[in-house]
Amino acid sequence: MDVLIVGAGPTGLTLGIDLARRGVEALVVEAGEKLFPGSRGKGIQPRTQEVFDDLGVRDAIRAAGGPYPPRLLWKNGERVGTEPMFDEVTGDEGTPYTDPLMVAQWRTQEVLYARLRELGGRVGFGRGVKDLEQDADGVTVRFTDGTTARARYVVAADGGRSTVRRAVGVGMTGEPVDPSPFLVADLRVRGLDREHWHTFAGADGNGVALCPLAGTEDFQLAAKLPQGTVPDLSLDGIRRLVTTYSHLDAADVTELRWASDFRTRAALADRFRVGRVLLAGDAAHVHSPAGGQGLNTSIQDAYNLGWKLGAVLDGSAPDGLLDTYEEERRANAAAMLDLSTGVHRGEVRRGEATVQLGLGYRDSSLAEETRADPGRVRAGDRAPDGRNADGVRMFDAFRGPHWTLLAPDPVDGVPDPVRRLPAPESYGPGVFLVRPDGYVGWAGETAEGVRRYAERTGALGGA
Repeated sequence: MDVLIVGAGPTGLTLGIDLARRGVEALVVEAGEKLFPGSRGKGIQPRTQEVFDDLGVRDAIRAAGGPYPPRLLWKNGERVGTEPMFDEVTGDEGTPYTDPLMVAQWRTQEVLYARLRELGGRVGFGRGVKDLEQDADGVTVRFTDGTTARARYVVAADGGRSTVRRAVGVGMTGEPVDPSPFLVADLRVRGLDREHWHTFAGADGNGVALCPLAGTEDFQLAAKLPQGTVPDLSLDGIRRLVTTYSHLDAADVTELRWASDFRTRAALADRFRVGRVLLAGDAAHVHSPAGGQGLNTSIQDAYNLGWKLGAVLDGSAPDGLLDTYEEERRANAAAMLDLSTGVHRGEVRRGEATVQLGLGYRDSSLAEETRADPGRVRAGDRAPDGRNADGVRMFDAFRGPHWTLLAPDPVDGVPDPVRRLPAPESYGPGVFLVRPDGYVGWAGETAEGVRRYAERTGALGGA
């Protein structure tokens, strides 16, 4: 096969979808017997919504969740006041999605899995990786059930304790964000409305929050515990925790559906690529959950990697194109780790900084800005939405695995599958070649030089 993706979380499923729509022979394998059952990462940021729009799942994702409710503060059983969870982000024609969506992780994974199956992709459950060996032509993976598989490339999307990352000898550099233990659980609770994110803070600086999970009947419990506490993940333990910090009775917690504890830390893999093995998602970076950056950064990893693997595998780009994955995504992940830590410590507000619409790759070797006086949109930037003079919406034009050339006139030597249309006035003057992941790769005053760029990046692969 072409690609073996280890891990059927949001990262692995997203990559599987992107490769499937490119006709790449890929298999997702998962150590568990089923998809992850908990809510854990529940925030879908606006930039990720744009990715899901392109992958054909945004409508299903929206139907699976809903908006974030305001936070309701409680003290001694009394309502103290409410506050919005996020600062308002002003939208415009170029940014149609500005509000995060709340979708329980298990529901996100169900939607992605259904889309993968629709495209002919598959997941092999109960196939944990034992070890692997790679050579000049590919990677041989041995599974815990005694079977093996051979692939041209392997992508580690198997979480923060990644077996694949350890197998290729990549370390993680990081530090604790908070010495306190944390607990997260999915519960059925009575006695609380579902219009607020209920927060109960203790005098010791610890406490619990109970958030109604949109699209479900559950609440997500998030708790910060005193240092030295050993979290009790049983139903009785969760009930004691809830009654300690809130006015609810133990019987008000009617069901425990899933629970996990963790220590908050920020860590970054020393490398994102070792030969034919690439790291993505939590296997490459581990975040505080504050601000909802981890899952979204992981999905962006997959989205960045998918088109590059496709171009290398079909022979339209050299293997060296995959080096730009680490170049672009490791720097981005490092910035997101700093952001998540800042949100956790109360130094950064949720809003403009956390929606991920401003992320880009201007410093990447794939960003060629040839204009002497660039306008608002530059090489390396996210290509905004908008309508051109013909009424064509950019996100409709970008949707799919192709490149898009924004130029007023046809360009010699740049045929399909690069789609051409005029840019909206909001882009400013110039010619823009937009990558399959929605970022401007090349920008110039005229189209001179765009074919050379297209050739080296694989944009003409199917022409």
